[in-house]
Amino acid sequence: MLKSPGQIVRSVFDDLITTFFPGDCRACGGPLLKAGTSPLCNECVRELREQSATLCVRCGEALDVDGLHYERQFGAEALLCSPCRMTPPEFERAAAWGLYEDGMRELIHLLKYEGVEGAAKPLGQLLARVMVSLAEGGMPRDLAVIAVPLFPAKQRLRGYNQSARIVDEVSEELRRAGGWTLRAAHGALRRIRDTESQFGLTASGRRRNLRGAFVVADPAAVAGREVLLVDDIYTTGATARECARVLRQAGAAKVWVATVARAQREMVARWGAEAEASAMHWEQ
Repeated sequence: MLKSPGQIVRSVFDDLITTFFPGDCRACGGPLLKAGTSPLCNECVRELREQSATLCVRCGEALDVDGLHYERQFGAEALLCSPCRMTPPEFERAAAWGLYEDGMRELIHLLKYEGVEGAAKPLGQLLARVMVSLAEGGMPRDLAVIAVPLFPAKQRLRGYNQSARIVDEVSEELRRAGGWTLRAAHGALRRIRDTESQFGLTASGRRRNLRGAFVVADPAAVAGREVLLVDDIYTTGATARECARVLRQAGAAKVWVATVARAQREMVARWGAEAEASAMHWEQ
């Protein structure tokens, strides 16, 4: 009785779509009760959990400290992980919304590997929250936005760049919110060399693996501007560091990094051990 005419029409439309064109949530298998492109039901999206650990103020690595106590004792600048202390990245800050596990991992896999482009919508909504958080920490709302590029052969095989699809959704989300000026400049950065898997490589090995993999094809698009680099997952940080280095070298004033998910150090270590065990199994 309290619904507006628009809400009533939408409710009827949802009922008709789900009655005649039923679909199931790709995570839990339950019915999708609303019309739309998202492959996950509202309940599964709500169950995605934001990171809650104390994080490095530069790259977002989880720190094994009591953040509030540590900051009061040593200051916010002390909340840096060892890699950022030893070799500061050329980006201002990297932030991610949630951990790369469970429903988040399923959602990203649907977009990257199963061609479910509708998965970009809920991911874009989460990335919008990351961008608001970065803006509260000093990032401007007038930015050139670049999705981390794929190697051309890989993009042709996939059919699209999943990070660019997420950018499309976040741009629409923030356009409705107002106050943002986002200029997509994906073509400014290109990946010109395919690279081997980062698993099993040391930190210096990862940097060497990516050296020369990216070039700025359109320096005018980034020169003197603050740039937001977007990716689906921040894993070891090697890709974000190399892209930021190349963009800064081309004249970008500052580079910020936003991802939907973060693989923390213990996750990466576990994946590396699993990959090594699998390789040993097949060699036997």
